[in-house]
Amino acid sequence: MDIAITASKDRPTGVVVLRGARIITMKGNEVIGSGDIVVRDNRIAAIGRRGSVRIPSGARVIDVSGRTIMPGLVDVHAHTWVAWGVHRPQVSQFLAQLAYGVTTQRDPQTSSEDVVTYSDLMETGALIGPRLYSTGPGIFGADNIRSLDEARDIVRRYADHFNTQTIKQYVAGDRKVRQWVITAAREMGLTTTTEGASDFVMNLTLMQDGYAGLEHSLPISPLYRDVAQLHAFSGLTYTPTFIVAYGGPSGFSKYLTSVDLDNDRKLRRFTPHDEIDKWKSTTWQREDQYVHRLHARQLPGLLAAGGRLGLGSHGELQGLGTHWELWMMASGGMRPHDALRLATMTGAESIGLSKDIGSLEVGKLADLIVLDRNPLVNIEHTNSLRYVMKNGRLYDANTLDEVWPRQRPLPAQWWWRLEPPGRQP
Repeated sequence: MDIAITASKDRPTGVVVLRGARIITMKGNEVIGSGDIVVRDNRIAAIGRRGSVRIPSGARVIDVSGRTIMPGLVDVHAHTWVAWGVHRPQVSQFLAQLAYGVTTQRDPQTSSEDVVTYSDLMETGALIGPRLYSTGPGIFGADNIRSLDEARDIVRRYADHFNTQTIKQYVAGDRKVRQWVITAAREMGLTTTTEGASDFVMNLTLMQDGYAGLEHSLPISPLYRDVAQLHAFSGLTYTPTFIVAYGGPSGFSKYLTSVDLDNDRKLRRFTPHDEIDKWKSTTWQREDQYVHRLHARQLPGLLAAGGRLGLGSHGELQGLGTHWELWMMASGGMRPHDALRLATMTGAESIGLSKDIGSLEVGKLADLIVLDRNPLVNIEHTNSLRYVMKNGRLYDANTLDEVWPRQRPLPAQWWWRLEPPGRQP
């Protein structure tokens, strides 16, 4: 028996103007030196040079002069695995992602179906966090697909049951099986991404067979022109997740051994202390052993050939880890504007949402971040967040207190009560 349950989506009302900031629109290479953005309800109503945009009567005007506005980050490989089977009304992973500027995320392989209901709760405003998308659980070898018809049966459950437009084929079998999966997905209007599995030859066949996404890094470098041309021709979006890099030590260890997470007040506000404590034991590596630098030097060449790259933090450290991943991707000589593009517009395109998000244009959803410093000068300035706006609601990025249209502090979170005296966020 099918039971339909309907609920209203969260949609703020009112008009707010963000005035005087540098605006990186991601509409081509456009950068507005000093501009205004008018947001009506949950969409962008006007954008342009300061003084050229009509300000509606009665609008709330927020001066952000000297700051930088860009689209919200789109993390297309974010495993924000929450407590399965228990639907918590307060979810630290979602809060952390939004506080660090991730306004949209896609989990490619959820291992459970809970994400479907969490996504619904987010849409209604019952939870605070990014837009949630997923592939649902992956399609594995355990599905034992032995024909195209069996592949259709497996894929149909995603088309009929999950609120998803993408699925993940996770080393489901040999090349023939992988081709059956992508054929069935295309018939049902689903986009396919896939697991890299540290298998370079298989990765090349995935490009040849028409898969739209490749998750995790190509395990060998350098890459030569034949690979760059194949990648570009395929149209595949390559999301390397250097934070868990193949071919050498992970980038996650680099940051864990060089950053003092315990004294990061913002991180502690949005992350339970026992989670932070889990990262105290890690492996130290010599700087020249980290493989992401070599892999990252291949990325500008892939872009120059016309290839597509996506941003994916793998959920290793919610929120802050997305910035670490972006910085690692840019560490091989990529231009900051190109890095920001893959973190916004290309990611939106790769999951089929570019009509609504990924750039700052009239008519698009009002998902954006306001930075104190200019990331075009230094890509690590992406973490200088002042405000984050998702779906037209503006939050203080350091606290997630709502600034517009309501003036409402973030409710006390359950993990705050567990902090030692004097250490509460």
